[in-house]
Amino acid sequence: MIARRLLLGATFAAPTIARAQAVWPTRPVRVVVPFPPGGSNDVMARPLAERLQSRFGQPFVVENRGGASGSIGATAVAQAPADGHTLMVTSSSFATSAVLQKTSWDAERSFDAVAILARAPYYLLTNPDFPPRDVQSLVAWAKARPGAVDYGSSGTGGLNHVVSEYFCQAAGIRMTHVPYKGTAQAVTDLIAGTIQLVITTVASANAAIREGRVRVIAAAAPGGMLPPEVPAVRTVREQGVDYEADIWWGLLAPKSLPPPVRRAIHAAVTEALAEPSLRRIYEAEGAVPSPGPYDEFAAVLRADMDRWRKVAEAANIRIE
Repeated sequence: MIARRLLLGATFAAPTIARAQAVWPTRPVRVVVPFPPGGSNDVMARPLAERLQSRFGQPFVVENRGGASGSIGATAVAQAPADGHTLMVTSSSFATSAVLQKTSWDAERSFDAVAILARAPYYLLTNPDFPPRDVQSLVAWAKARPGAVDYGSSGTGGLNHVVSEYFCQAAGIRMTHVPYKGTAQAVTDLIAGTIQLVITTVASANAAIREGRVRVIAAAAPGGMLPPEVPAVRTVREQGVDYEADIWWGLLAPKSLPPPVRRAIHAAVTEALAEPSLRRIYEAEGAVPSPGPYDEFAAVLRADMDRWRKVAEAANIRIE
């Protein structure tokens, strides 16, 4: 009886997959990650590509096209045919690049938002020897010593630079920005005590957080996944500052995807995100799978661009 039910299930599933594949994909799919290998965008893209390849029997080839804060890879995708066979996995940094850089593409007019893959809060990390142990004491310390708190970022105009300045504006404090060539270098100097604060994700500081080499004093948004050995922390808002910031990873495609293709990609990605094995991979990086309608993703992108544009203008953040 069990074998018969399995056979019937396979019989009904096969035509469904066949119908989907008649629309998309009809040949290998290129999945562009506009950053070097090994980063969080890779962590999101590669296991998703593996599952889609297994589902459809077509190659899903992840291609790293790093450079210019993601702009080089985005340019390649914007110029590709809008047939669903070139996709891009990127993150919230796409929104900051769109408002701070001069690019050959436009975030809304050059791309179709297909699906949010996952979201994760930022966390406020301090050196363990830094006296403030919560948001209230950090704000009091910074107000008493304007500019004396040094915070690190992955570089001028990068997402955690903008997110950190947003915190300064919300808290009414002034800290000194120390840009690095990547978050890993900033975390290394945070551990050494060269700087006092970094606002970043679990994925960018996983080992340091797990080993207690940095102190986690707050989550910038609810819904995070700290490593199990790390005590839970309250959000910044719960600690008295009206501030919330998280990061999303999402799937974009060249503008003007045919509606049936867009629906087929969205449906396939949503099904993949429901798989427990993929959820475990994302949660290990502090992220939570967050599938939803693609018009919701488009609205998130627009809201981010508007918010980060205002923050950058207020903080005079510029990329020359």
